[in-house]
Amino acid sequence: MGSDGNGTLGQARTILTERKSAVWGLVKFSVITGVVVALGLLPVVGMSGWAAKEGADNFDTLPSDFTLPEAPDASTLYASDGKTVLATFGDQYRIKVKSGQISQTMKDAIIAAEDTRFYEHNGIDSKSILRALAANFSSGKVSEGASTITMQYVRQVLAYSASTTEEAEKATETSPERKLREARYALAVEKQKSKDEILTEYLNTVYFGHGAYGVGAAAKVYFGTTAAKLTVNQAAMLAGMVQSPSEYDPISGDADAAKDRRDYVLKRMVATDTLTKAEAAKIKKKKLPLDPTPLKDDASGAEGKEYGFFADYFEQWWSKQEQFGSTEQDRLSLLSRGGYKIVSSLDVDLQQAAEDSIAAKLDKQSSFALGSTVVEPGTGQIKVMAVNRNYSSDDSSKANTTNPLLSGGSDFAGYQAGSTFKMFTMLAALDAGMDLSTSFYSPQRYTSQYYGGSGDSACGVHWCPSNASPSMTGNQTMWSGFGKSVNTYFVQLEEKVGADKAVEMAERLGLTWNTEVDQASAKNAADWGAFTLGVSSTTPLELAAAYATIANDGVYAAPTPVKSIRDASGANVSVETKTKRVLDTEVARAATDAARCPTGYGAAKGSCNGGATAPQVASTVGGPVAGKTGTTDGDSTAWFAGYTPNLAVASFAADPDDPTNLLPSGMTAMPINVSADVLGAGWRADPTGEFTPPSELVGQAGPSNDDNQQPNRDQDDTDRPGNSDDNGPGPGNGNGNGNGGSGDEDDGGLFGEDGIFGRQGRFDSP
Repeated sequence: MGSDGNGTLGQARTILTERKSAVWGLVKFSVITGVVVALGLLPVVGMSGWAAKEGADNFDTLPSDFTLPEAPDASTLYASDGKTVLATFGDQYRIKVKSGQISQTMKDAIIAAEDTRFYEHNGIDSKSILRALAANFSSGKVSEGASTITMQYVRQVLAYSASTTEEAEKATETSPERKLREARYALAVEKQKSKDEILTEYLNTVYFGHGAYGVGAAAKVYFGTTAAKLTVNQAAMLAGMVQSPSEYDPISGDADAAKDRRDYVLKRMVATDTLTKAEAAKIKKKKLPLDPTPLKDDASGAEGKEYGFFADYFEQWWSKQEQFGSTEQDRLSLLSRGGYKIVSSLDVDLQQAAEDSIAAKLDKQSSFALGSTVVEPGTGQIKVMAVNRNYSSDDSSKANTTNPLLSGGSDFAGYQAGSTFKMFTMLAALDAGMDLSTSFYSPQRYTSQYYGGSGDSACGVHWCPSNASPSMTGNQTMWSGFGKSVNTYFVQLEEKVGADKAVEMAERLGLTWNTEVDQASAKNAADWGAFTLGVSSTTPLELAAAYATIANDGVYAAPTPVKSIRDASGANVSVETKTKRVLDTEVARAATDAARCPTGYGAAKGSCNGGATAPQVASTVGGPVAGKTGTTDGDSTAWFAGYTPNLAVASFAADPDDPTNLLPSGMTAMPINVSADVLGAGWRADPTGEFTPPSELVGQAGPSNDDNQQPNRDQDDTDRPGNSDDNGPGPGNGNGNGNGGSGDEDDGGLFGEDGIFGRQGRFDSP
């Protein structure tokens, strides 16, 4: 009989070689424990002594005082009540629990399944190694492992806490070197921690499938319960899954295999005297006790939820906080791994009121967006971010979007502000010492000192804005001019104080310029005459924060989505509230007195003279309220920005995908009514506070609207701009920089004779 490689002897040699390869890693590991050498097993498998020495040398180079890093933990974002979960951030969904919060049954089950001698070894179980050696050599493959719970814990933490792909691969590679590291580190961990600490941390770390890391998360995901309430049936199923979560997946995998694995764990529990045979037999007859709770779909945990836009803004905010890392990537990595508990500023009741109001007016499938943002004066805390959209990366329908429709960012500039910007011109005038009774004759059409304009808005080389209605013609004060939204009054007021001062005032209150056109116009602000009519784009969040500044007597608070933060240890993380006085108290109070006029609440110190573009607001709110409406040319965007003593709101309606798309009839009132509903809900929940009337900057109550006394100079279309006492900034440079035209019902049309600024020339009507 032949004895070549194809014969019996050759087959025997091949089998022996395969068996050597299969158990090589385990043998090398065993060398380090001294077990294999002591029992003379090396000659059986043909290993040489140099391998043992090499392994021992490598083993000795590993640190003996190794301290494991903390396993990464997802951060959780709560509503302001500290209970309602808005979102989770992180790849690993984990609910960390203490030892006393894990049922003894779960502890018994995992020990029976994974490491029956857990309480007897020092991190390395020599008996298990010998047993595994024998089994694996007999089968010719690695059919049984020898990793203890402590070694598994080391491996998991090293893998889950890896900051690079290379570190993660090294922690999970199939190699003798990995086994050596785990063994050495396991010995070190056993010296540092008690058995109960190791078991608890292991159960908080191990992966159970379906995104659940740790027994706390697994209990919720699979059974909708807590780790403390796990039954024997539940615990045995979970313990059985650890070896291979995908193979023993009872939800989307092989349920029969999962049941068989559970029964195996029950058998092992009987063998370890933690369960009787009768109890095990009874449970084996039962089905797997599943009551799955699916995890949320994306990293923010807010996909498709009404809180998604808020969660998205929070993530943007976190990425800019330097205390959490030197780069945005570092900060976001810390958020997803640091286990923070963040109590946000979002008020779920107020958010629901906004959602309900919006839903009653416009459905999510509309191409138009209707949204509202609420900020708390004094703190800057964002209480509401609501819009008729789902936050979702699936943009297959109008209902879904990840665009930051309320906060801006990601190249989303916002929407043209309309007459809400008249507030900044009024503030600049008050700041310069002009009082609320400052009166101008306000014609239907006014020839301004600014150059530009096109069509009806052009008077030769000058910009000639018009009012929304001829009924506005006459002498106006800040009270009546603001209440009625009289364009020609505010252009004259801007001429007096200077357009650059109005722009600078907006910047003081937190506004930024997000388009190239706005940025260029802001650099040449003295000629930006149309600024007062709101040709610039802004976001609901910026506008709400600006109006909140006025409600807070002139102290600006940067918008924040956070009330408090605690790290994984429970320690408080200090977050600075950024506030700055940007207005004199009397300036803010005077502006509020005029801003009461549009809402129908009425001024305390002067006469609104029937000026109220949103008189329904006061009756809906039922308390003190101030604010300003705003629409753009042809009604492509509509706004309301306003406040009570306790809340500030900015609501809008527009087509985010096509800003030139005109709002349907009746939609311009929606932002007003949404704002009133939300402010009313807030006032009913906390009906405290009142506006303090100004003691300065009041002057004399202005003339009635019937006083149409003409000024000394005619104001027809051909006159040169400016009165003889005009101390304004003077004419522009003729480059059409930001001065718009007029429309039949609006504050103006396209501006600039060459029309290069497109939609920036759309002006607000009341």
